[in-house]
Amino acid sequence: MAIHPEAAALLARSHRLGSDPRNTNYAGGNASAKGTDTDPVTGGDVELMWVKGSGGDLGTLTDAGLAVLRLDRMRALVDVYPGVEREDEMVAAFDYCLHGKGGAAPSIDTAMHGLVEAAHVDHLHPDSGIALACAADGEKLTAECFGDTVAWVPWRRPGFQLGLDIAAIKAANPQAIGVVLGGHGITAWGDTAEECERNSLHIIRTAEAFLAKKGKAEPFGAVIEGYEALPEAERRERAAALAPYVRAVASQDKAQVGHFDDADVVLEFLARAEHPRLAALGTSCPDHFLRTKVRPLVLDLPPTAPLDEAVARLKELHAEYREEYAAYYQRHALPDSPAMRGADPAIVLVPGVGMFSFGKDKQTARVAGEFYVNAVNVMRGAEAVSTYSPIEESEKFRIEYWALEEAKLQRMPKPKPLATRVALVTGAGSGIGKAIAHRLVAEGACVVVADLNAENAAAVAQELGGPDKAVAVSVDVTSEEQIADAFKAAVLAFGGVDLVVNNAGISVSKPLLETSAKDWDLQHDIMARGSFLVSREAARVMIAQQVGGDIVYIASKNAVFAGPNNIAYSATKADQAHQVRLLAAELGEHSIRVNGINPDGVVRGSGIFAGGWGAERAAVYGVEEEKLGEFYAQRTILKREVLPEHVANAVFALTGGDLTHTTGLHIPVDAGVAAAFLR
Repeated sequence: MAIHPEAAALLARSHRLGSDPRNTNYAGGNASAKGTDTDPVTGGDVELMWVKGSGGDLGTLTDAGLAVLRLDRMRALVDVYPGVEREDEMVAAFDYCLHGKGGAAPSIDTAMHGLVEAAHVDHLHPDSGIALACAADGEKLTAECFGDTVAWVPWRRPGFQLGLDIAAIKAANPQAIGVVLGGHGITAWGDTAEECERNSLHIIRTAEAFLAKKGKAEPFGAVIEGYEALPEAERRERAAALAPYVRAVASQDKAQVGHFDDADVVLEFLARAEHPRLAALGTSCPDHFLRTKVRPLVLDLPPTAPLDEAVARLKELHAEYREEYAAYYQRHALPDSPAMRGADPAIVLVPGVGMFSFGKDKQTARVAGEFYVNAVNVMRGAEAVSTYSPIEESEKFRIEYWALEEAKLQRMPKPKPLATRVALVTGAGSGIGKAIAHRLVAEGACVVVADLNAENAAAVAQELGGPDKAVAVSVDVTSEEQIADAFKAAVLAFGGVDLVVNNAGISVSKPLLETSAKDWDLQHDIMARGSFLVSREAARVMIAQQVGGDIVYIASKNAVFAGPNNIAYSATKADQAHQVRLLAAELGEHSIRVNGINPDGVVRGSGIFAGGWGAERAAVYGVEEEKLGEFYAQRTILKREVLPEHVANAVFALTGGDLTHTTGLHIPVDAGVAAAFLR
């Protein structure tokens, strides 16, 4: 069925507005259009409203993300409205105004769009508009900026009453093209989609120009000596060193994924004298503090302070933050308030270094950081022309612990088994490692695709969904420096590392007398030494995070089975197998589990077999290379070929949550080789 022209115009307008962060933040704001369509039941005309549904994003909105409501029923709600004390009941009533089936659930802002007498309405959260909305004398500044073309609406929590308020103000001010909502954002309207978009952009750009012209030069105050941004290389080195400790701070109540941002806007804010005062006031726009919590945790040390001093201070500030957040909850909680959701910060600010943000996945963490950048821009604008004055703490609590917000959270799908976990897989550019990376992402993990071949690693990371799911690093596992750099990249991308798979390897298949010392050293440097170096770096990060972790070795059936002409490979696999036992015994006190997997005959998709190992083993056994997988299958008990996906399944079995009390184990994935049974 073809989309209605008004809905199509709405989607096009939404995409244009939502694609520019100056206009609104990710998943922030909403837009609507009204029009006439044919009622499929009566054949007559019916007035409808299309409006962005709950949880959607304007920049990527689709037809399925629109809620479609009958305007006659929507307007009839005014007659049954029980008053502001019971306005939350109206959200459930929106469902009885829906036209047809399907489409998105109506959001809390639906009343704003339905009750305002305009064919097209935009509600947006531009930094410039919120700066006026959060200025101490915002009403006066709005009048100075716009005259009588944009009206002021005092702060009111989003809902049915706010829709009535805006509708009344529009009716009383026919010359107005929109309003500034105190502590919140802007709303604009028009008779056509083009006029509505033009009015929205006029409000946003006029506010930007007003702030630039009227604002003072240094709204955040003078630079604090010693708090200036470190040079980029030093900054990122410091961020990588701090990241696991910061993630521990953010994950005491619930594991979180992290994001790091050292944008100039963040560094400049943290270098200035007013940042402690402004950060303590917290964010204001509801979209902001629902993502960032009411305020961030700010490290009050210069970036050159010794690392151990910074870590100790972080722990002190975290304890204070948790106490203050619990007190905030106790000050405002009512008998029917939802339980406190956790007292850890979502935003951690480190002067001279940058901002760490956290969430249930990488996208949520990244967006939380983007919202705090919006908040910094709002503070700058408000302080430039007035004083930043966010909504009262009690109002923030009413929204953060709103029953409707709690209901939205309860409707969220159950997290996948590996949600919030960050994995680093070596040799993940092909074969077994690639299959493992795919399985871990499918189960909710973020993955660092580590491989000697940078092109292969990048291709796999792209397959997995790009930087919110996976990042690629080029690493030679024989190099301590490259391994350290790979883990630095991991903690800067995702906040830390929880799960490491030692999979990188090669195979030299030769008889004893033909195996050179160079062959032996190369085999052991990559697999025995490489696994040791990777595990050592992983343990450093995991211990700092204080949330445990998993290290998995992809060993081999050959770790316990004595096959012909395979001295270098099999000996190094036996080395890896014993590393599992040694590290399981040593790292258990830190809740780090170490286990191994013993595959055999994984030919299809294998980088090792494609690199010459397959031809060598085929020659040893006297079979054609392309039939090597079949040959291996026939010598097994189950007579089944082992594929990379079967090894990936075993990695998930060890790390997915069902074997929480298992460490030091080796799982055979060989379709049954009796000579390799573990004893």
